[in-house]
Amino acid sequence: MNVFVLFATLDFAFSLGSVGNCILDIKNPSPTTEPNCELGNWGGFINSSCCGGAFEQYLLALGRRASLTNAIYLNSTQQSNCLTAMASFEKDVYGCGIQKLTSGASSCSDYTITDVIDKLGDRFRNFQEDCKVLGTGRGVEHLCNSCLRRWEEINGSSDYKQQPASEDDDDICRFAALVSMISNRVEDENWVYAVFQCLRGSAFSLGNHIFQCFWVLIGGLAGALIIVVIATWICYRKRKEQSLGKGSFSAKLFNLPKNRLLIDIAHRRKVYKGLLSNGQYVAIKHIINDGQIETFVREVRSLSHIKHPNLVALVGYCENEDECFLVYELCHHGNLSEWLYGKDKGLSWIQRLKIAIDSARGLRFLHTYPEGSIVHRDIKPTNILINDKFQAKLADFGLSKVMDIGQSHVSSEVRGTFGYVDPEYRRNHRVNVSGDVYSFGIVLLQLLSGQRVLNMNLHRPLPLSKMAKVLTREGDTTKFADPKLNGEYSLEAFDLVLKLALSCIGIKQERPSMEQVVLRLQRALNISIQAKPVASRGKIIY
Repeated sequence: MNVFVLFATLDFAFSLGSVGNCILDIKNPSPTTEPNCELGNWGGFINSSCCGGAFEQYLLALGRRASLTNAIYLNSTQQSNCLTAMASFEKDVYGCGIQKLTSGASSCSDYTITDVIDKLGDRFRNFQEDCKVLGTGRGVEHLCNSCLRRWEEINGSSDYKQQPASEDDDDICRFAALVSMISNRVEDENWVYAVFQCLRGSAFSLGNHIFQCFWVLIGGLAGALIIVVIATWICYRKRKEQSLGKGSFSAKLFNLPKNRLLIDIAHRRKVYKGLLSNGQYVAIKHIINDGQIETFVREVRSLSHIKHPNLVALVGYCENEDECFLVYELCHHGNLSEWLYGKDKGLSWIQRLKIAIDSARGLRFLHTYPEGSIVHRDIKPTNILINDKFQAKLADFGLSKVMDIGQSHVSSEVRGTFGYVDPEYRRNHRVNVSGDVYSFGIVLLQLLSGQRVLNMNLHRPLPLSKMAKVLTREGDTTKFADPKLNGEYSLEAFDLVLKLALSCIGIKQERPSMEQVVLRLQRALNISIQAKPVASRGKIIY
């Protein structure tokens, strides 16, 4: 089992100590040890399973520090120093996603251990109780199921009924609880790694608790293989004009190794690949009773009758007392983030423009829907999926809001993903379509540059929007181009899209509508098809 491999690795570890001014005592695997890519990606929170070893050493180091200081997460300067130090043994550490665990990013990011105990209350205590016996060698699957259920019940709300601010908030709160828990037993590394093994790949997340909708058969050798066969029916409701009717269909999941069964397109909810009896491949999203089911299902019902080529279609859903399953069409090529940042993937200039146009058309449809303007509120690369025809589709409407066209709504809290949320919305909590336009502008900047929303390679982290504005003022926009493009793009079209992106993230009153965005992107595509590519004169400035 993977856990024993980790134990063997520890024999060759040594401490980074204060290398690079890092305040954490991070263990560094032997330089001769090959990266272990079988550790799982923590439900999609880290961007590569190959980062798993470094990520878990980082979590353990946070636990050691928390046991001494009561503090959980590092500030941005401390985080940058430690990522720099970790880069000596994990070269791709900046792309792992560790920087999301930085103080100041969300409601739980500034928590101390005391805050976790007080504010997460019973959820944290239940998590501790159900995970404390892991590593004893008894009933591994059953014990992990209980621990994992409690892990998934933790979210970014101060109570069970309040909806969290964003998907990342849930993850940050969960890891705050995890660091707090292991800080009490930080010397018991056998137990710590047993907890990590249980949570890292969510191997047992279907477990016995979903038998009402599926029959699950679990087998294999020493945790290396899970064979799941669904041989029963799940509830299905056909779309009607205003609501969903009753119906049924059968589905099964593929017999695959456990890490391939999970599709990492949602952090907060686990998504699995399935096959309907009619031969249609689907994505099955499992939502447990974490205080969000009623609201989420209500919003899905309001959107279920909406169809558009650039929106991921809801096929059906199954609703139980304490959980539900949402069944969507499967987009075989994953999400845009994987194509922008994956080592073995790349997008041509024309492909990027077509993805931008598809996404913009989906947003235009939502914003101009006759029965009420629909604000998505969570536009980002991971919510832009690519199907087998390489057509882009918007996904995940869990935060969407329906309102009269031209109107706005005051939200009790800011929701969305850090880096993509409109600053004006953060200030006044007023929900309207211009917030989606801002988020889409950030996505355009990522399509142009191939960069993440926050550049952690610098001594002081620099937002992508600020980088774009600085380079535009300097007059050499080619420095902003993604090096993966190799200069194979139209400079005129590139400048047009860059100006469009900056207008999308500008002052609210001056932002274009999505109709205008579609027209300008279509113009950029036409220019690019007719023009010959020119070589970039420089590289991106960090």
